[in-house]
Amino acid sequence: MQSKQTTNKWMQRKLVSLAVFLFVCTCAFAQNTVTGTVKDQSGMPLVGVNVVEKGTTNGNITDVNGKYSVNVERGKTLVFSYIGFISQEIKVNSNTINVMLAEDAQSLEEVVVIGYGSMQRKDVTSSITSVKAEDLNVGVYTTPAQLLQGKVPGLTIANTSDPNGAASISLRGASSLRAGEAMEPYYVIDGVPGVSLSLVAPEDIESIDVLRDASATAIYGSKAANGVIIITTKKGSRDGRTSVNYSGYVAWDNTLKTLDMMDSNELISYATANGYGEQLATHYNIENNPYNTNWQDLVLRTGFSHNHNVSINGGNNKTSYSASINYINREGVVLGTNMDRLTARSFVQTKALNDHLEIAFSLNGSIRNSATGPTSGTGQSVLDAMYYYSPLVPATNDDGSWYQDNTGITQYYNPLSMANEDRYETKEKLLQGTAQATLHIIEGLDWNLNLSYQNQQYIYSNYNSTKTQLPNVNAKHGQADRSTVENIRKQMETYLNWNHTFNDAHKVGVMLGYSWEQSDNNDGFGLRVYNFYNDDLGYYNLGLANNMDISDIISNTLSTLRMISFYGRVNYSYKSKYLLQATVRRDGSSAFGANNRWATFPSVSAAWRIIEEDFMKNQNVFDDLKFRIGYGVSGNSLGFDAFIAQPRYGATGWFTYTDGNSYRTLGALQNANPDLKWESTAMFNIGLDFSFLKNRLSGTIEWYSKQTSDLIYDYPVSTNRYPFGTMTANVGDISNKGIEITINAVPVQTHNFTWSTSLNLSHNKNVVKKLTNAAYTVPYIEGGDPDVKGFTGRTYYVQRIMEGTPIGQFYTWEWAGYNDQGVSVYNDYDADGNLIGTTDNPGEEDKRKVGSAQPKITYGWNNDLTWKNWTLNAFFQGVAGNKIYNATRNYYSAPALIADGKNVLSEVATEQRTTDSNAQRPSDRYLENGSYLRLSTLTLGYNFGKIGNWVNNLRIYASCNNVFTITSYKGVDPEIYLGGLTPGMDYRNNTYPRTRSFQIGVNVNF
Repeated sequence: MQSKQTTNKWMQRKLVSLAVFLFVCTCAFAQNTVTGTVKDQSGMPLVGVNVVEKGTTNGNITDVNGKYSVNVERGKTLVFSYIGFISQEIKVNSNTINVMLAEDAQSLEEVVVIGYGSMQRKDVTSSITSVKAEDLNVGVYTTPAQLLQGKVPGLTIANTSDPNGAASISLRGASSLRAGEAMEPYYVIDGVPGVSLSLVAPEDIESIDVLRDASATAIYGSKAANGVIIITTKKGSRDGRTSVNYSGYVAWDNTLKTLDMMDSNELISYATANGYGEQLATHYNIENNPYNTNWQDLVLRTGFSHNHNVSINGGNNKTSYSASINYINREGVVLGTNMDRLTARSFVQTKALNDHLEIAFSLNGSIRNSATGPTSGTGQSVLDAMYYYSPLVPATNDDGSWYQDNTGITQYYNPLSMANEDRYETKEKLLQGTAQATLHIIEGLDWNLNLSYQNQQYIYSNYNSTKTQLPNVNAKHGQADRSTVENIRKQMETYLNWNHTFNDAHKVGVMLGYSWEQSDNNDGFGLRVYNFYNDDLGYYNLGLANNMDISDIISNTLSTLRMISFYGRVNYSYKSKYLLQATVRRDGSSAFGANNRWATFPSVSAAWRIIEEDFMKNQNVFDDLKFRIGYGVSGNSLGFDAFIAQPRYGATGWFTYTDGNSYRTLGALQNANPDLKWESTAMFNIGLDFSFLKNRLSGTIEWYSKQTSDLIYDYPVSTNRYPFGTMTANVGDISNKGIEITINAVPVQTHNFTWSTSLNLSHNKNVVKKLTNAAYTVPYIEGGDPDVKGFTGRTYYVQRIMEGTPIGQFYTWEWAGYNDQGVSVYNDYDADGNLIGTTDNPGEEDKRKVGSAQPKITYGWNNDLTWKNWTLNAFFQGVAGNKIYNATRNYYSAPALIADGKNVLSEVATEQRTTDSNAQRPSDRYLENGSYLRLSTLTLGYNFGKIGNWVNNLRIYASCNNVFTITSYKGVDPEIYLGGLTPGMDYRNNTYPRTRSFQIGVNVNF
């Protein structure tokens, strides 16, 4: 018995010892220390390499000798990662793991879309900037152009907070005397040129490639003078699984800044103290006024927006597919301004004929609804009236009707009445279908066929109610007008691509193509009627109106344009060291005169990858170094209808015939010009691409000279020789020269924290070289009407387009202070241009060049900071060296407005003199510095990663747009429209208040 007990005790001691041993071994196994050294391919130690246990935050970084130490269980996997090198994953099966990391050439190997094909970044010879989806701007944006602000050197974008507004966008300076589409880049979406941007939701974009110089854009010939923006949307995958993605956000917009107008007490006190009391009393009760209405508070609101995007994509090695639907509803901060849009996209691609044939189909559509109130016409704008309307009156009368002045104040309309009783709505329907086929004939030889059909319909619906206060319609007892316009675009392109490498050294690529397109635009009609019994149906039943006039029939003229093109490109690369590319395109268009319907657009570019030379092999400074040079010619056929070179006749009036009936008078509306031809832009570009410090510091420097000739403009001609008084002709020349710098860097990289930054700077000098030739003469082109009471007409315009100056040149009088009577005076010049004194009544000869709206520098600075699963993005952008004409301040600065019954800026009390009858005369007094620095976006996000077995990734974020702005500009916002022929004008009628947006969003992948 005792022996048995002794045996049991012995066994217990053995079991306890075994358990302790196993526990110690387990602990030792769990706390396994792995050490080693990380070097590059040349044997140099790498400092700051992340060594992390896969799927965890457990890890360390290498020291100055490339050594590391980390505790990790055997059987687990270590991930070695370092910017500029290919990451490695190594399973832990020993205590010592030495690693050699290979340099990552991904940035050089990445594919760049170049038009009718693609190539590796290292083989690109022209100026192309690529922006990936994760690098696009974050915010409440409705068009892809807004996503690029500050991201691309040379691309100048001025955004707007108007939900129905459009950003102005120009690339490397203005190069046309025609506004609108003629001044903007050409858009290509998924290989289809000329597609409407309304078909793409920002969430569906994979990448955007911006072709900046003519050697890159010339392949698009006559439509590429202003650059080309190629948008690639997200497609299906081929990994055998289906993924579902949802992204959405809610956002709130609040007005960033408003004008400081006088309140009731300020207005009455100022009027009484300065001799305006008696005049003000003819309009209001100023003895005991009970009102102090803040019209900005009533017109402006918090705008709520929400956006939702659901996409499905998947596939296998044969077939891939994707589909997405996006809905955005955006409420503007101005009462009555709204926008909602539904966009749907679908794509399927499959292989056949033993993988020799790839066929893809896509069907895309969108429906957009826009609503706004009056925003144009003198005084007839909600954006104007919320400032000028007096605080001495109520918004509504006692019976609930809108207050309306009956004392005779001119151009004076209740802003709330306009926002509610005058409604202008637009519905845009857009449908696009594409079919694409690629036949792999033999290795390296592909034949491509693209077919596209786009149908675009607009329905315009306006209604001025029986309560409207607007002139011309307030006596109509309700007026409705509806019109519809349809645009159809058909396109076929076919091209061959052949690529081959000889002897592992000579890489040759050839592309030959043909395209045909037809645009049938402006097919529509409409009707305007008036005198309704009530406002219940608005514009929905025009047949209930009691009156219409034949002159109110809205007619459109169908414009059919056809274009045929032949194009080709040759690429040559010797060991990726010496690169050459040449393109040529021959375009024919029905838009131009019979004598000039064809034009040829060539380009050639070359690059030298210096880093591949033998003398660069042993250096440790550069990781990449490439020199580029290119020259090309592109054209500008955008913005034309089919009749630009044709004689046109139309209704010019009415006459009464002998039968007593009235008939239309037909007369000339436009002269024929059979010699009208393409605007042509030639560009010379030099670029240097570089990379240092294992790709932690890289960048590009570009210099370009862009010369545009044969600019089209309407010139005055004699009606003794021509039936009409102007001729559309090719005369002008414009020059743009500039330099662009891009710097990308990773200043800090540790185990848990990374800071990457990107800075781009652009300088462009725009000069109008010629406006006149022997046949057509114009000394200058006037523009920039401040629209100020008492100073109307072309005499008071503040801009001129003239030879030797840029588009946007301010040309006006120079304010010189006050005379002894307290009246503003201006510099007075004699006939020889000598300053001889001052005058209170300056003439044309006293005007001078006083600044330009063109920025001297445009910049963007992006910062991405990552700490564990947290991300913070701070994006700054701005311009410097430009001028803004503050036409809004020009108008609201006159004390005389108080006598007229309107409101003025609070600063009038301290900065204006009541004796100054010249206070509103347009001059450089209202020309201000337009420079600004803006923290455009601040975004904080958290990535949860994989959650369970059904959420592959989850990210939430909060973002703020227009966080702060540093500027000396006194207006509402210095980010003023920079497009068209009168950039830099801050008009009071159509300048939408800038907003600050707060956004909360989520991205989830299932």
